[in-house]
Amino acid sequence: MNIYLLRHGIALAQTDTSPNLDHERPLSDKGSKRMRKAAKGLMRLSLPFDVVLTSPFVRARQTAEIVASTLGIESLLEELPELAPGNNVEQVITGLTRCQDRQHFLLVGHEPLVGKTAAYWLAGTPSGRPALEFKRGSLCHIEVESPAASAFGTLRFLITPKQLRLLA
Repeated sequence: MNIYLLRHGIALAQTDTSPNLDHERPLSDKGSKRMRKAAKGLMRLSLPFDVVLTSPFVRARQTAEIVASTLGIESLLEELPELAPGNNVEQVITGLTRCQDRQHFLLVGHEPLVGKTAAYWLAGTPSGRPALEFKRGSLCHIEVESPAASAFGTLRFLITPKQLRLLA
């Protein structure tokens, strides 16, 4: 099973005077532009996604929509509430069990959950500090037996957003 973890793009800053709640914060213009270019780089990798699962938060959903649109796989986009901030790795894994008939997952979410999920699959440590740093727009590929497997996964790559944009 191939798991691809993508952190959402750059979002508008959260301020005390902002009328938006955190779950409503969209990507900034810069974030949208950079994510579109990164998605073009992602397209050059020719990765075979069976499903694109996204956090319900606006900035992650927009990131997933940009990627799905660029790759022409809009029909594969689904919301996975367990990818929202405040959830934990165990909840993400439970959510993925509903999709076990698929082999190539793109998960679009937030830090620190994305990093903690990667840490779980790579080292079996779902809590504490994430093992990998995910800048906004970073993509990671981990190969696992199954989402809940007790055996560790294998890191295939971690690509920064700048590297994805350069691929475009």
